[in-house]
Amino acid sequence: MTRVRISVIALTFAAVVSAALVGTSAPATTGSRMTASATAFLGSLSPELKKKASFDFTDPHRAAWFFTPRQDGEKKFTRKGARLEEMTAEQKKAAMELLKSGLSAKGYEQATTIIGLENLLLELEGPKSAMTRNPSWYFVSVFGEPSSTGKWGWRFEGHHLSVNYTLDKGEVVAGAPILFASNPAEVKDGAKKGLRPLPEIEDHVRALIKSLTEEQDKIAKQPKAFPEIKEGQAKADVGAPVGITADKLTADQKATLVKLLQAYAGRMPDELADTEMKKVKATPDTKLFFAYSGSPKPGEGYTYRVQAPDFVVEFLNVQADSAKNQANHIHSAWRRLPIDFGLSE
Repeated sequence: MTRVRISVIALTFAAVVSAALVGTSAPATTGSRMTASATAFLGSLSPELKKKASFDFTDPHRAAWFFTPRQDGEKKFTRKGARLEEMTAEQKKAAMELLKSGLSAKGYEQATTIIGLENLLLELEGPKSAMTRNPSWYFVSVFGEPSSTGKWGWRFEGHHLSVNYTLDKGEVVAGAPILFASNPAEVKDGAKKGLRPLPEIEDHVRALIKSLTEEQDKIAKQPKAFPEIKEGQAKADVGAPVGITADKLTADQKATLVKLLQAYAGRMPDELADTEMKKVKATPDTKLFFAYSGSPKPGEGYTYRVQAPDFVVEFLNVQADSAKNQANHIHSAWRRLPIDFGLSE
């Protein structure tokens, strides 16, 4: 196999500005950092690009999120927003700074690694691939006017990545949906052999499943795979929870389940992750469900779901992209219930 080039978009994104506004101290809260970063991003754009990136807060595009390639038969992208490929180096820095404001250091590293995997897919599939593989085909949208007084939101999105935030009066009111995916989940050959962009969301669940007793497994294991994550809409629409509740787990098993959820919440900035994990730990054990299907053994397909009254984690690893890439393509999302984007039903 030719040398795999999975840089963290080395030439394009190596230099990321350390603060949104040069000459000022970093804003104190996650909300203020997002506001400063979004303001700087929009201010860096040409009128044409700013028009592409800017939407009304109530625009339907705000809830129309997608992590699939989203292109027609002629490889024409159907996404909206300002595309990284259209930006100057400084504009790209500002766009990546906005993404960085919505992720932890580890989450940002994972996100940029996911973007870099487009280079690997291009090498694996070749120029005649039915899909466009390009680490600069990611889009930024801002909804409403970034401020500390009104409602606004933003999204950074492309293949296998969708980060969505909604703010009101300077505070983050929703960090969902946040979807990270990876193909391959583990690089099997080449210079980056062994690379796993999202290891925790598989390692912790495998440990949990392995620890289940026969009686517990009968409750947790489902006869059919969970369906694909529903993109393009604000409502996860996952139905009633199924599986085993946390009160039927041992203390060690419950701790492993919490570690799994921390891996998802930990994609967010620490301030937001702490808030989400407080909600997790405050959820009654009788209302925290874990369920899975299939086999979590490497190379075998499986899905799982963790569901509580106000959030759901969804995971799938069922695709067989080739004879050498069986069940090595993962999708994972953190979503709010009953609805994302800080919306009411």
